[in-house]
Amino acid sequence: MKRKMLFIYNPHAGLARIRSFLLDIIDIFAKAEYEVTVHPTQRQGDAIITTRERSGEFDLVVCSGGDGTLDEVVSGMLQSDTRVPIGYIPAGSTNDFAQSLKIPSDMLQAANTIVSGRLAECDMGKFNSNSFVYVAAFGMFTDVSYMTDQTLKNNLGHLAYVIEGIKRLPQTKAYHMNIEYDGETIEGEFLFGMVSNSVSVGGFNGVTGPDVILNDGLFEVTLVKNPIEMQDFTDLMAALVGGEQDNRFFYNFKAKQLKITSSEEVPWTLDGEYGGMPKVVELENMHCAIKIIVPSGVELPCLI
Repeated sequence: MKRKMLFIYNPHAGLARIRSFLLDIIDIFAKAEYEVTVHPTQRQGDAIITTRERSGEFDLVVCSGGDGTLDEVVSGMLQSDTRVPIGYIPAGSTNDFAQSLKIPSDMLQAANTIVSGRLAECDMGKFNSNSFVYVAAFGMFTDVSYMTDQTLKNNLGHLAYVIEGIKRLPQTKAYHMNIEYDGETIEGEFLFGMVSNSVSVGGFNGVTGPDVILNDGLFEVTLVKNPIEMQDFTDLMAALVGGEQDNRFFYNFKAKQLKITSSEEVPWTLDGEYGGMPKVVELENMHCAIKIIVPSGVELPCLI
């Protein structure tokens, strides 16, 4: 019997370039003896519902789009009663998680990876009652991805995020927070916070710290303190531009669980999408929650 595949794709991701490759991608799956059911997403949240309600009917769920599309498929899988393996064909502007897993950016190569690769177990994140794949963040620049105009993203790609980030620099705001993690507590004024499980965020490699392992049960956490004086702010900007995170403005550590409490509502992003404005956030690493296909010839610490 042929194996059954549910193929969910976002027809608007990136430059809508999947339209040029769609028939070739399906042909690759058919030649690998998959019976393919194709579902183009119709609106935000559609991939969550489709995955949650239908994944149990299939041997494999494949998605194509940006990180937001992958986030929706993972969310739907976590809400379902099954844990069907996931294949991913990146088609967005940054594709951070695909970079972490060394999934090819070429769409046909990614499709071939799905039929010839191997499984990796990956941690996922819980954010109050929601989930995320690779990053939850608050503070400066974190609204860039969902506030950036889609046409600008399509035309300029990653440069669109940089342009939007510069526009938002004067609106930088600090939040007073109490952060509890694995028996430790930090309190202070913070410009930025990032809880991640990825080697790349926003298209930039190395910003999450060294020794990132995608299934060690731990998040990588980065917090940026609020500078008090103008010279401090200048030093902070120089550190950010230079990629320096080992100075007095930064906290960097690993954690399995965190509770972050603020005196006011704080806007968060989850995998680059708007995540609400809670005052209290509880984050938990869901160890090895998802199985995803990666290239067979690539060495990764998260391989099964």
